[in-house]
Amino acid sequence: MLFDELPQSVRRQTGARELAKGEPLFEQGDQASAIFEVLSGRVRLVRRTIDDHLVALFAARPGDLLAEAALFSDSYHCDAVAATRSRVRIYPKRVLLSALRKNPALFEGFAARLARQLQGLRARMELRNIRSARERLLQYLWLSADSDGRTVSIDGQLQDLAADLGLSREALYRTLAMLEADGIIERAVGGLILKKAPRT
Repeated sequence: MLFDELPQSVRRQTGARELAKGEPLFEQGDQASAIFEVLSGRVRLVRRTIDDHLVALFAARPGDLLAEAALFSDSYHCDAVAATRSRVRIYPKRVLLSALRKNPALFEGFAARLARQLQGLRARMELRNIRSARERLLQYLWLSADSDGRTVSIDGQLQDLAADLGLSREALYRTLAMLEADGIIERAVGGLILKKAPRT
C-alpha cells in the first residue's frame, strides 16, 4: 500500500473515508484536491457522454489508486462511485506532491506503481479490441489464470467483470454459459476453473 511507503509525517496528513454502496467519492468537474487508494470494497470510475450515458472506465479494487491524474489537474475528469460498501484512503494532493518531490526513492516507487497500473489498463484495452465476446473472455481467462494455469479468481461481482471487458451483463452470462456447456470452464467458489486450454 502507498500509505506504508510514506514518511510518518506524511501519513499523519492522510485520512480515510467510508462510502455506502452508490455513494459518490467525487464527480466530474469537482476540484481535484486529493488522490485515493481503495482499502476495501470496489469503486467504479464512470464518465458521462454528451448524451448523458454512463461509460464504465475502471472498477478499482483494494490496493488500486484512483484519480492519480488529479496530481497534475485542477479538476476530476470522471465520476467515482462506490459499487459496494467501500473504504478509501485520502492523500491530499499538496501533501503527496511535496513528499514525492523531496524523496526520489518514494517518487520512483510511485512511478513504478503507476506504470504497473498503465500496463493493466493497456491489457484491458487490448481485450476490448477483440470483437468476439467468446474470444475476449477466453483471452481474459488465459491472462488471469493463477500460477497453476487453471484457476481464475473473480474478486467481486460478475457485472464488474462485464464492465472491465466492455460487455453487457447479459453477454457475459451467455458466454460463460456457452463455455461451461462446451466443457471449457467450470464454476467454482470465488471464480472459475479452466478445464481446457483457453485457446481451444
